[in-house]
Amino acid sequence: MERSTVIISDAHLGAAPAANEAALLRFLADLPGRTDDLLINGDLFDFWFEYRTVIQGRYFQVLRVLADLVDDGMRIRMLGGNHDSWGGRFLADDVGIELLDGPLRTEVGGRTAYVAHGDGLGSGDWGYRALKTVIRSRAASAAFRQVHPDWSARLIRLVSRTESRHGRTDDHNAEHRSDRLREAAEDLLHSEPALDLVVFGHCHRPELVEVEPGRHYLNSGDWLHNCSWAEVTKDRIQLNRWNPR
Repeated sequence: MERSTVIISDAHLGAAPAANEAALLRFLADLPGRTDDLLINGDLFDFWFEYRTVIQGRYFQVLRVLADLVDDGMRIRMLGGNHDSWGGRFLADDVGIELLDGPLRTEVGGRTAYVAHGDGLGSGDWGYRALKTVIRSRAASAAFRQVHPDWSARLIRLVSRTESRHGRTDDHNAEHRSDRLREAAEDLLHSEPALDLVVFGHCHRPELVEVEPGRHYLNSGDWLHNCSWAEVTKDRIQLNRWNPR
């Protein structure tokens, strides 16, 4: 098997259309034989928070599939996004996912890559950057853990805007985020000659740009609208859309 890394992001399970969630489960189940390295670049879940003794039942199916993949020898790495950055012992120890703290520099498909979900990157967005520091703090996690899981799920559903974007193709904020992330990636590749690849998610816009010969910016898109994914090897980078056989 050619050494490759498959990349997905922004599935927003729990808020995505049921057909898209089912498509992702089929896609994941078909990965063995294609790759043994899966990178989940944030927002797999529309909301994930680990309580000490409670697991969110609505994610059982995908957790089962991921655990089976790990048992079959697949390496699964996951960066938290702005919706699911609170992973912990259960995902790491019981499911077997490697939880990564991004942004980071790592190997992707045999290439030296800078990987980040993308929230808070690029120009502007100063208010969110300040909020991100607060909500990812230990104090905020400890406080949220005191809220009953049923109540927390209802609260997050009220503040999450994912479901309102299901059928939209004219999300100008997403287009603006996409432009900012592309510019940030170009700046990174220009300033760090050792990088071969910059990988972002977050904006829900699949994109592959050769910024300099052999050096690329890659955004794997989302599973809300595009059901898109990327595959990286030493010799090629591909953006794909899921088509069930």
